[in-house]
Amino acid sequence: MRCAYFIHAIEGHHLYVRRRYIQPTALREAIARVANATLAIRRPEIWGDGTTACASDGKKFGAWDQNLMTEWHIRYGGRGVMIYWHVEKKAVCIYSQLKRCSSSEVAAMIEGVLRHCTTLEIEQHYVDSHGQSEVAFAFCHLLGFDLMPRLKAIAKQKLARPRAGAVEAYPHLQPILTQPINWLLIQQHYDDMIKYATALRLGTAEAEAILRRFTRSELQHPTYRALLELGRAVKTAFLCRYLHEEALRREIHEGLNVVENWNSTNGFIFYGKGGDIASNRLDDQELAVLALHLLQNCLVYINTLMLQQILAEPAWMARLTPEDLRALTPLLYSHMNPYGTFELDMAARLPLVA
Repeated sequence: MRCAYFIHAIEGHHLYVRRRYIQPTALREAIARVANATLAIRRPEIWGDGTTACASDGKKFGAWDQNLMTEWHIRYGGRGVMIYWHVEKKAVCIYSQLKRCSSSEVAAMIEGVLRHCTTLEIEQHYVDSHGQSEVAFAFCHLLGFDLMPRLKAIAKQKLARPRAGAVEAYPHLQPILTQPINWLLIQQHYDDMIKYATALRLGTAEAEAILRRFTRSELQHPTYRALLELGRAVKTAFLCRYLHEEALRREIHEGLNVVENWNSTNGFIFYGKGGDIASNRLDDQELAVLALHLLQNCLVYINTLMLQQILAEPAWMARLTPEDLRALTPLLYSHMNPYGTFELDMAARLPLVA
């Protein structure tokens, strides 16, 4: 943690060194190394088997208003920017993005799944209501992972009919059924949908640019309509599972609670300037976000080693029930002191064994 806080001190007091030597690419590489190291050192008997699930959510940070990134947030109020986090189930953040408040959360979600540089293979992704749409369901299906949102207005959701005709085939579901899925339209424009999905995967097009093209209310592009039909089909299948399986609902809530816990830790670390991003320079704002990301991942890494060292003693491990292990988290900071003077000794190491 001393090295991590030293990075924070450099950012605040040595402007020349920061702009000369600390670059976004270097910070992202450091973040990936810490995240991969955390994933590698975990003991399965404590943290469970390796996960393929990730959750994402955004948090608003206050920012100065004389720059192109700062906007007024329509839901949270106040001016600022959004930081969109991708956090796996045991609190390792694999990707972060600095976004405008009005930018698409769906685009940020897809971007993070495709662009993270860790060893984590994502097969399920949890989001809240603002991180999903029918087009998002379609793209996630084409890109090979399951979109699993926690839907706020679940009572207002509708199921698409699987085929035309047979209007009375599901008598108990009539109030929530809508128009049948146009499978022919999906078949006719399947190649075009794959083309856009491939552009997203290869990075030849930005997710927000493509989604902006497919979210204009006046646009009636046939590929857009085909994506909507595919998204309706995938979302209907998900809703059936979501309503039927309590375990799935618990899994989604658990994943999103980890992101909420990650957001609460932001304030503990990013306390300078009242938690605001105090710069109008876009590169400085990005560096502040990446430094926060690196610091918090270092916190998770150190806490993981400390908890494993304690639980290596059979007396402590035997006291934990399965419920205790499920509630165990490395996002702890009550033992940390964010204030005062920190002495850096590059010749000394913490008494922790990876």
